[in-house]
Amino acid sequence: MTEVNGPFGFIHDRLQSEISQSTARIFFFLALATLISAPSSSALAQQPTGLPRIGWLSAVSSSANVTRYEAFRHGLRELGYVEGKNILIEWRSADGKPDRLRTLAAELVGLKVDLIVSGGSTATGAAKEATSSIPIIMSQDNDPVGNGFVISLARPGGNITGLATLRSELSGKRLELLKEILPNLSRLAVFGTSANPGNAQAFREIELTAAAFKVQLQYLDIRRPDDIETAFREARKGRADAVIVLAGPVFNAPRTRVIELAVKSRLPAIYDRRDFGDVGGLITYGVSVVDLDRRSATYVDKILKGANPAELAVEQPTKFELVINLKAAGLTIPPNVLARADRVIR
Repeated sequence: MTEVNGPFGFIHDRLQSEISQSTARIFFFLALATLISAPSSSALAQQPTGLPRIGWLSAVSSSANVTRYEAFRHGLRELGYVEGKNILIEWRSADGKPDRLRTLAAELVGLKVDLIVSGGSTATGAAKEATSSIPIIMSQDNDPVGNGFVISLARPGGNITGLATLRSELSGKRLELLKEILPNLSRLAVFGTSANPGNAQAFREIELTAAAFKVQLQYLDIRRPDDIETAFREARKGRADAVIVLAGPVFNAPRTRVIELAVKSRLPAIYDRRDFGDVGGLITYGVSVVDLDRRSATYVDKILKGANPAELAVEQPTKFELVINLKAAGLTIPPNVLARADRVIR
């Protein structure tokens, strides 16, 4: 360091002192700003536990569930819940691999969520195995009593409640629709999966209607997406005139592929969910799953406010949708069927 003497020595010393004081003040305010802006470790620890935490469990891939997720969020917003602000949601998807559901359900239980919302029958079954104390809300189920999830619809009697879909009952209606569109229908292929609870009952409903119409049935059990192409080949060999695709996560992720194979096989097909129509399916008829997802938020609200799931009645669907995609038709749709459609894609 160079020493400054003479008349400028005093000025130099004064400047050095002021610089040191200014530097000290800068460091002080920087440190103060850091303390103010950074949350304390106790605040970070308290934030997650201060908000209700719910789990969403689904066998279907997240990409296939986007519309359902948004419907559920919309239902929560209507009740004053905003994800990340006053409620936390742990999303878990098995990506079309039902064997992963048990692990995911156990993971949600380990997180000590306040309740679990299940996206379908297979997810509900996995959640039921994982816990008998945490409330479980079925966003949809085709037969809650028959599947052993509740004692009765009016008084569930355990930790599970939610919404039913009546999908099994609607299966016969789908055959009726096909018969209206294809009066000469005599052979029908039914695509289902025995791994999906409720498919057996759905097939029995189809059998009853088929007997009345004298239609021969060919049931094809599909366990994996890779089985779908084989099923269409078998349907062609069996001289099927049309196909009914029953509900099941095995069909949801590859639904575009299912529709492509139906077109390639020249087999008119009817599905249970409107999103099959959105991606090119000929006819869809069933419960509005999106409406059920939105309504399931009311169960979240009631249970978080102290309601007992054992005493919350399982609700029935109130909104049904018939969607006809004329772009995919390749056949004439009778005017009386078009008139009943909730949506016609032209």
